[in-house]
Amino acid sequence: MGLGTLGAGGAGRPTSEINIIPLVDVMLVLLVVFIVTAPLLTHAVKLELPQASSRPNVSKAERIEIVVQKEGQLHWNGVPITRTELEQRADQLAARAPDTEVHLKGDEAVPYGDMARTLSALARHGLTRVGFVTQPAMSP
Repeated sequence: MGLGTLGAGGAGRPTSEINIIPLVDVMLVLLVVFIVTAPLLTHAVKLELPQASSRPNVSKAERIEIVVQKEGQLHWNGVPITRTELEQRADQLAARAPDTEVHLKGDEAVPYGDMARTLSALARHGLTRVGFVTQPAMSP
């Protein structure tokens, strides 16, 4: 619906305006519909569910610590061992519990070859969960 402007310059010229009354009517109808239907959406069915008591079955895997010193000396959980004993223990451990975590510690001065031989012996016997343990660097 166009309305004329008042004044001498714009006599008889229509202006366009948005009529918001129908928009408000529609919004009020939608508001009433939502107010009426909202309580119906929260209707719940009453059920008596069975009770069960259970605890999670969390068994911590065994953890082995192998230390390689710069002189080539090996330690299995603090006990000095030889390379052949390492092979035997790794074989027994893999047969008993292959998911055992192995923490491999090495001195800074250990040659790379010694660490690689130790890691290879563990992997050859099926112990694949091997982690290298390091000392975090001190920040200045």
